[in-house]
Amino acid sequence: MIGVERNVNRPGYNNSARRERSEGTRQRIIDAARAIMVERGYRGTTIAEIAGRADVHVDTVYELVGRKPVLLKELIEQAISGTDRAVIAEERDYVKALQAEPHARNKLAMYARAVRAIQSRIAPLLVALRDAAETEPEARQVWLETSNRRAKNMRKFARDLHRTTELRADVSIEQAADVV
Repeated sequence: MIGVERNVNRPGYNNSARRERSEGTRQRIIDAARAIMVERGYRGTTIAEIAGRADVHVDTVYELVGRKPVLLKELIEQAISGTDRAVIAEERDYVKALQAEPHARNKLAMYARAVRAIQSRIAPLLVALRDAAETEPEARQVWLETSNRRAKNMRKFARDLHRTTELRADVSIEQAADVV
């Protein structure tokens, strides 16, 4: 039927399976980068080695994640959040639980458990980041951002502890943050 428009219900393209495969590939790249950076450090890691271990082309690493400093930042973020993506502090379950807890002693115990878990994931990566920050400006920027955000979060936690009115009156928020 030439010239006659037909209203055909065509389902839209569903790319969820493709997106899922892409996320799986991205995570394989990140996992490979973590393993190699922990083994050999930042400088001893190449994008080609990461691509080889992840069984992808080098261009795929750049496309799905980025250059080495971006990869390292993603590794740090995943180690902090304990998930396969960055999660801001206020959205983490343990932070929500800390904020809901009324007693300083319980907050400190909860915080200690969370920090222990985070540190076990992040410590080897922080060594790689520290070493890279000595010579790589982009890695230095990641180090500074991570350190500054950590200090800011310590002050938030110290304010939260202070609000319980269970801290000694002569301890300032800055002092409490320093101790934490």
